[in-house]
Amino acid sequence: MLLHSLKTNWLRVAVHLGAWIPVAIIIWDALTNQLGAEPIREIILRTGKTALVLLVLSLACTPANTLLGFKPALKVRRALGLYAFFYALAHLTTFVGIDYLFDVALLADAILEKPYALVGAAAFLVLLPLALTSTKASMKRLGQMWNKLHRAVYLAAILVIVHFVWLVKLDVREPLIFGAIVALLLALRINFIRRFIAHWRSRMSNPQSRASLTRKINFPTDAKEHG
Repeated sequence: MLLHSLKTNWLRVAVHLGAWIPVAIIIWDALTNQLGAEPIREIILRTGKTALVLLVLSLACTPANTLLGFKPALKVRRALGLYAFFYALAHLTTFVGIDYLFDVALLADAILEKPYALVGAAAFLVLLPLALTSTKASMKRLGQMWNKLHRAVYLAAILVIVHFVWLVKLDVREPLIFGAIVALLLALRINFIRRFIAHWRSRMSNPQSRASLTRKINFPTDAKEHG
């Protein structure tokens, strides 16, 4: 029974286990004094990056299903989104509570002096109602409004990328890579692109269409050889 459950729910198990690994590493590094010269900043950076990775993975679930036919991805989309919010909350709490000790005046100055803090707070505020309405009861209660509300995750992802770019300032290669991935995932949701890829997959899954396409690709070479 347990083995069968693991076979059918392996992705869920992997997501739940994987999502807690960064926490375990942070705790271990804190206990062994391996967080560097600025441990608070290191925790802020790690929790923020983990939140971004999980958010990107949650955005990848729908394209994985619609374009690749990987249906198990839909079963972990909610968990990935909630874990992304959990790390975003840890990221914000560490910044506000530990770094600034909940000092409103200092926080106000930080937001005015550091635009990345303002954008990061905006991203968190966008994610907050999504996390609060992630239950099946909320889906039933909100109906069609639920889908419209949860499309705000696209805005949150863009804000997080901007937050990341402004945070690192100089070497923006990593945030730009994440930005390119987010842009691709958002582009895959555009109707005509999604239909084109779905049509291409349908043709490639048809043996006759695939053979025809292969002949078209090989024809110029064959013509040259016979010429």
